[in-house]
Amino acid sequence: MKFLHISRSFLIFFIFIGIGIILFFNRKAITAMLKDKSKMVLNTKESLSPTPFPNQEVTISALRKRTYSSKLNERTLYSEKSTYDSYLTSYNSDGLKINGLLTIPKGDQPKNGWPAIVFVHGYIPPTLHKTTEKYGDYVDYLARNGFVVFKIDLRGHGDSEGTPSGAYFSADYIIDTLNAYSALQQANFVNPNKIGLWGHSMAGNVLLRAFVTTPDIPAVVIWAGAVYSYKDREKYGIQDNSYRPPADITRRAGGRLRLGEVDKESIFWQEFVPTNYLSDLKGAIQLNHAVDDDVVNIGYSRDLNELLDKTSVSHELNEYPGGGHNISGNNFVSAMEKTVEFFEKYLGS
Repeated sequence: MKFLHISRSFLIFFIFIGIGIILFFNRKAITAMLKDKSKMVLNTKESLSPTPFPNQEVTISALRKRTYSSKLNERTLYSEKSTYDSYLTSYNSDGLKINGLLTIPKGDQPKNGWPAIVFVHGYIPPTLHKTTEKYGDYVDYLARNGFVVFKIDLRGHGDSEGTPSGAYFSADYIIDTLNAYSALQQANFVNPNKIGLWGHSMAGNVLLRAFVTTPDIPAVVIWAGAVYSYKDREKYGIQDNSYRPPADITRRAGGRLRLGEVDKESIFWQEFVPTNYLSDLKGAIQLNHAVDDDVVNIGYSRDLNELLDKTSVSHELNEYPGGGHNISGNNFVSAMEKTVEFFEKYLGS
């Protein structure tokens, strides 16, 4: 029995010695295997998509993942001017027919096509909106200076299909704007690399969100724009006596309530607020605002300008002593001159 006990001890001893030898000569293989396993775990983590959260579809990150592809439909001559012709036309956005007024300069077309501007209107009661009314002087000034101008009727406005969802808490108007941008890129008379955006009032929010969604847009001009950080909305409010609540007021109010209060710490608000993406912008932006604007406080533009000052984005803020919300009168000419100069600088004439 004593001999058996000694044999078992030697056997256990030699087994451990054998395992040690195997581990010693195969340590490189084992180390490599562990490294590969570590890499595999790391790659698995990297490939995991972010956890979905409520209302994610209206965030900038979600808008960036969408495809914007459209083209101009058949156009009908509306009027002829000495320097440009205007047409009634449309394009498709989210399966909806969106109408617009299109101007095309006369004269020799540049080799690569005309520079162009997607023109986005401010708030007008959707049922009162008409394609050929409002902003006539603004469009005329840009068109006379050699730009194709596409003034679109956002969904649900006038005869455009769809429901007017409002600018500040929906992605619909951003989608309409970027599909209009795509439609101009497909037009054979437009330089696809020389297309900018112009917007007024509520379109300030629409344009900035469109801009951070597509940071390569070369030039954006905003007049009397509203709501950028969303904290500014709480600070200044909007005093618009022309506002007419939609018939389906519960839908509009529900959309606002669904998003909740602005919370800088939440994932949703971090990805929804356009000012969180300013450093991504590659194009330039111009802000124009009258000091006496009694609808949209000039503080909106001043606050945005301060945020832009902290980035490398080319930008400027032009303030006007009068002219109100539409920057009218003598200040209108001054603001349009600065607008044209800006577009000529970044789009070419």
